[in-house]
Amino acid sequence: MEREVRSPRITNLAWGRLEVEGGIFKDAKLFPGGARAWDWNETGTRHEPGIQPGDVEELLERGTTAVVLSKGFYGRLGVTPEALQMLEDRGVAAHVRQTEEAIALYNELRETQKVGALIHSTC
Repeated sequence: MEREVRSPRITNLAWGRLEVEGGIFKDAKLFPGGARAWDWNETGTRHEPGIQPGDVEELLERGTTAVVLSKGFYGRLGVTPEALQMLEDRGVAAHVRQTEEAIALYNELRETQKVGALIHSTC
């Protein structure tokens, strides 16, 4: 019997520090089977306009069927319409939340779904 690969649990959050099964990050990409640092420079992401399609592409490549996008503690990180449209076009549920709410939802969804997330641990 094949074991289902789950996304790692987020175990703790503090300003600028996200603790995940398997690592500690400032900002993180989480997906079924793992997590890594989310380096905004890879796609040119800035608070405005926000999360780019390139930021979520890796999550889709790793088989996610639902994505949680964190806007930061104070909601200062935007999400581009193009990123949301890409998820919709691929039939992937998108959930955009303030960081603490995003983490709670992500940890809940990881129990039953192939969930991915982009978590921003500051502003």
